[in-house]
Order: sequence, then structure tokens, then C-alpha cells
Amino acid sequence: MTRSKPVIALTSGEPAGIGPEICARVARDADVVVIGDRSLLPGVPRVEHVPLARPAVPGKLDPSNARYVLAVLDRAIRGCQSGEYAAMVTAPVQKSVINDAGIAFTGHTEYLAEKARAPQVVMMLVGGGLRVALATTHLPLACVPGAITVDGLLSTLRVVNSDLKRRFRIAHPRILVAGLNPHSGESGHMGREDLDVISPALERARKEGIDATGPIPADTLFVPERLKNADAVVAMYHDQGLPVLKYASFGRGVNVTLGLPFIRTSVDHGTALDLAGSGRADPGSLAEALKLAAELASAA
Repeated sequence: MTRSKPVIALTSGEPAGIGPEICARVARDADVVVIGDRSLLPGVPRVEHVPLARPAVPGKLDPSNARYVLAVLDRAIRGCQSGEYAAMVTAPVQKSVINDAGIAFTGHTEYLAEKARAPQVVMMLVGGGLRVALATTHLPLACVPGAITVDGLLSTLRVVNSDLKRRFRIAHPRILVAGLNPHSGESGHMGREDLDVISPALERARKEGIDATGPIPADTLFVPERLKNADAVVAMYHDQGLPVLKYASFGRGVNVTLGLPFIRTSVDHGTALDLAGSGRADPGSLAEALKLAAELASAA
């Protein structure tokens, strides 16, 4: 008997953005169930209907639909937890309008972690031959140094190492870790975080058998000679690691949440309100996210 393809839940995202449009364009596979209001998804063969609070207008955000966006996510989460879906793939949401509705919302990663009661999750982007995970996610730059702790970074490394083995089937992951400061602090002369926080975390990780190298100055970490001997990079903050990956893969990058009890992938871009309803949105990243989710689910 041949093994059936895993059924994947595809959440349609912010209704005023490009999410519904790109979902409709990639949902030709009968093993994909798109979750959202069916009025936004004409021609999609399998729709799990969640009703809008108010009709959506392309490019026009409406806080009235914020709870609809979260209800769509909640439906996919329940389906993954019950085994109905083998993975979930998410189209982009607009954080600002959810907050404007009076709902505290930092992003998909944090929301999924809370709902799944996952003790530690890690955002990792995949594309252009790179895997880049983040020690911190959606924080103002001024808050990053205080958010990086020895225990926190060690926990991040554990999750990355574990999921590279469990999800990506890499037997012995090799992880490169960026420094926080220029030149990794220049022996403490340009900040002590690399000496006092990152280095001790790496030492403890190596004692646990995690192959983690660093802290490496970020301006030389992404050179081909280093990367050819690595399976993933851990960057200290969002805009340290992701510009490099998006330069290498924009339009085809995939966001993966590590540490969840189920598989979740997403696009590497936002809601693109200026393109909504134009028919010009590129579904490439979403197609890649679906492809990777199916690969990871099939290997599970």
C-alpha cells in the first residue's frame, strides 16, 4: 500500500491582505484544506469555513475582523493537536490591526507557543541554502541585549538542535552562533555580552553534546567558507540574520517554528496591503512553505 499524502491546514491570514489570494492560487492540491471565510476563497476545492465579522475590503484594515483572524489560527491549531491535520501553514497576518482591536498580539510564533503550551519555541527561516534561527524575535533593538541570557540561549540551542534532528533528519547538526556586538565584543571592549552571556551558553551546550560554534562576528559568519560546514545559524536578533537569508531567497523563503508539538511553516513576507486585490501578489513563498510542510510531515 502507498502511504497517503499528509493533510495540511492552510490559514488564510489577514482578510484585507494578499493571504486569501495567494492561498487560492496554491490550493490546487486536494490534500490542502484552506481555513477562512469561503467568500474570500472562490474556486478553492477544500475550505474550512470560518465567517468574517465584517466583509473585507482589499487593502483596508478593519479591527472588527481581528478575532476572525485568531479564530482561523485556533481552528488550525486544534486540528493539528487532534491529528486531523499533519501540519499547518500560515499566510501573513497584520499584527498592528490585531493590537488596534485591543488584543495583545506579538506574532504568529508567540501566539502558537502560548496556545500549544510549548515551553520554548524558536523562529527559523529556511531558504537560499540557509537555515537561520533567532535567539530573540520581535523586540525593539534596544531591548535585545537584556533579553539574551545564558539559560535562554542554551534553551534556544537545545530546541534548534533537537528539531534539526527530529524534523529535518540531520543526525549531527552543526550550528554556528553569531555574536551580539561588532567583532563579538572585541574581547569586551565593545560590549561584554559575548563574553559574559553567549560564550558560557555555548560552553554549556557543548557539554550537552550540541555542536555549537561561536560567538562568531556577524559580518563574517555568512561567508560561504563558514556556511558550507554548517547546518544552521543562530542569530541574536531579527535584523541580524534575516536580511542575509532574505537577500538569498526572498520570494521563496519559509518561516518554520521550532519547538511546537506540530509542524508549522509560513511565508517570509507580510500582508502586502498595497498589492491586495491586484492579482499581482507572488505566491512563491507560500508554495515553498507548503512544500516544506509536506516534506516534514511525510518524514515524521
